[in-house]
Amino acid sequence: MQIIKEKAPLREVISKLKLEDSCIGFVPTMGALHNGHLSLVRQAASVCDVVIVSIFINPTQFDNATDLDNYPRTLDSDTQKLKELGLNLIIFTPTTAELYNDEIVSEHFQFDGLEFEMEGKYRNGHFDGVGTVVKKLFEIVQPDKAFFGEKDYQQLQIIKKLVKHYQLSLEVIGCPISRENNGLARSSRNERLSPKIRLEASFIHETLLKAKDKFGTESANQISQWVENEFTSHPYFNLEYFEIADSETLKPITKNLGDQKFRAFIAVYSENIRLIDNIALNY
Repeated sequence: MQIIKEKAPLREVISKLKLEDSCIGFVPTMGALHNGHLSLVRQAASVCDVVIVSIFINPTQFDNATDLDNYPRTLDSDTQKLKELGLNLIIFTPTTAELYNDEIVSEHFQFDGLEFEMEGKYRNGHFDGVGTVVKKLFEIVQPDKAFFGEKDYQQLQIIKKLVKHYQLSLEVIGCPISRENNGLARSSRNERLSPKIRLEASFIHETLLKAKDKFGTESANQISQWVENEFTSHPYFNLEYFEIADSETLKPITKNLGDQKFRAFIAVYSENIRLIDNIALNY
């Protein structure tokens, strides 16, 4: 396992790998690695000759300065977890100056409206920040395949759109949501939850599963109202949004057509920590 901090030496290694016709997999992360991240790395390693894992807390995708300040920074333990996988890995750990130089600002992107749905309504500029850093990393790493978790499903769709728009020669692969034993979607933010709330948070996934059971027999409005009522009466969780949307366009459901695929999306607050999740409803 190699750890590289700067773009220039990484590009040298990548050039050599390209000459050897190696398949390069890429897993971008913001650190605070958990089993969900490690499952992405394992999946990448199963189909690629070498996997590059970036660890970089991207300032431009945070719309809340406090959230950025509180984001866990655990580089030593992250690299140890990756080392213990025993895989052919390169760890890229750039500084903010290395990626952004002296201008920490986002590019502006158009993602065919994907950026205005759900998360885009509540996190101003978030997807411009995501697009900016992912585009920079793709240009540096030049991967053949890039792996992203479906927990951030909207982000996954946006990255696919970015690759298509800029005609980048790489495949974006979405990987199933990794869950804790109680069903809570794995997230670095989970570490900030108290043990009691982390256990109680099974309620989020349970609610999505019940919504899936209702889909097809009840209208989207009925399901949404039921979800709102469930959270209104819950002592620990505050619902930010629940939406049923087309899995490709992310547009809210208008009618359930036979060939359309739908997902349910949810964002919840507890202990001032924001948790998101989603589930496929009819596929």
